[in-house]
Amino acid sequence: MKKCEWISGLVVSAVVAGSLFGCSKPADDGKIPITTKSDEARKEYMLGRDQTDRLQTHEANGHYDKAIAADTGFAMAYIQRAAGSGSTAEFMGYIGKAVSHAGAVSEGERLVILAAEAGSVGDVAKRKELLDKLIAACPKDERAHDLLGNHYNNVQDFAGAAREFKAATELAPAYSPAYNSLGYANRSLGKYPEAEQAFKKYIELVPGDPNPYDSYAELLLKEGKFDQSIENYTMALAKDPNFISSKQGIACGHLYMGKHDEAEADLHEMLASARDDGERGLARFDMVVLHVDGGNTALALQDCDSAYATAEKQNDVSDMAGALDMKGIILEEAGKYAEAKELYDREMKLIESSNLAGERKETFVRTHHVHSATLALAAKNLNEAKAHAGELEKVVAARPNPARVRGVHELNGRIALSAKEYDKAIGELEKSNLEDPYNLYRLALAYSGKGDAANAKEYSARAAHFYPTPDLGYAFIRLKAGKMLAAK
Repeated sequence: MKKCEWISGLVVSAVVAGSLFGCSKPADDGKIPITTKSDEARKEYMLGRDQTDRLQTHEANGHYDKAIAADTGFAMAYIQRAAGSGSTAEFMGYIGKAVSHAGAVSEGERLVILAAEAGSVGDVAKRKELLDKLIAACPKDERAHDLLGNHYNNVQDFAGAAREFKAATELAPAYSPAYNSLGYANRSLGKYPEAEQAFKKYIELVPGDPNPYDSYAELLLKEGKFDQSIENYTMALAKDPNFISSKQGIACGHLYMGKHDEAEADLHEMLASARDDGERGLARFDMVVLHVDGGNTALALQDCDSAYATAEKQNDVSDMAGALDMKGIILEEAGKYAEAKELYDREMKLIESSNLAGERKETFVRTHHVHSATLALAAKNLNEAKAHAGELEKVVAARPNPARVRGVHELNGRIALSAKEYDKAIGELEKSNLEDPYNLYRLALAYSGKGDAANAKEYSARAAHFYPTPDLGYAFIRLKAGKMLAAK
């Protein structure tokens, strides 16, 4: 399992409480201090950090909660607690509390907190600037390099990510999380032998932990070695029966082997044994993916309704909107465009009437332009689709980051594909998110339309054999890409 994508690696070294230093020069030992007024809070924080290193989020949350109770001004405990949040509202709440206490901590901690805040609102350039300052201030802190590596991962600069994770392993050869991250970076680079080497080193360092087996299992899943993958996921669960990502992985393995009934049973057990709303939400999302993959739209829509009800109970507007959005996408893919539009409009009214911060609302505005363009394409109205693409580009230009720019290219590629402008579609889609298997499938369609059978076969193979952990886009195209590949 990867670390939390929101604030991956926000676990920093602890030294004397209250130690302060300026960013203009490195700390004496090149590490990031931890500021707290309470020895008890520090003790709980360190126990939580150990659980976070092992990706045992539920257990870590309990320790961070105790740390915060012992020191309500413990900024870094709030940051760590944010990483283990079960909802968007909870996550943003903890980020806000950390920021409110950032003036009373060391400069290194302040940089970590502000980088997390920048990441939470999608300000990638600011996050990178702050993390560069963190590395300059704390060049010998392996966790600082881990943070920067996760930034590179999130912007899909996997070579940069691998470089930083390798630096972390060189600074601290026994720091096991860096090997996990290095394995994923190499996997994304297509360097499977190097990824396997990193994951096996990870297992060697912490053989009693579940996550090393889980991460290696995910590599095997990616390679289509489903039996071996399930075997390693099972080994992870032998270490910790509650390790939820391994339950996900086993369900995926059964799904990709064509054993839908077994996959569904896996997910029902996962839901029944969930310990909090975060785990229940994950199980329900996985159910959506399973049912979409199996062509059972009615059940998938019911799963979305359950997700909405949970978010409504928590008064989490972002997650309520997300459930409506997911349901709309499923209806859209099923060709029920009027029903999808109704949900997208309802989603936007919910967001517009909310008190979400401007950056959060902007996310939904961008998404709404994409949905509106998609519905226009379904109605064969290219001009309207292009108008929405133009509006999307304006919104992104005002606050650009790599992921948003890739989204613009994706939409332009989809419009060109619909217009049968295959060369333009290929040029745009090649600049989109190629970690999204749906875009690989779109490239296969574009090459097929152009009459380039070799590239159509390559991209349909990459799409069909992508084998991610639960992914809604993949559920829509997995079987279609497989049929396209077989036809070639």
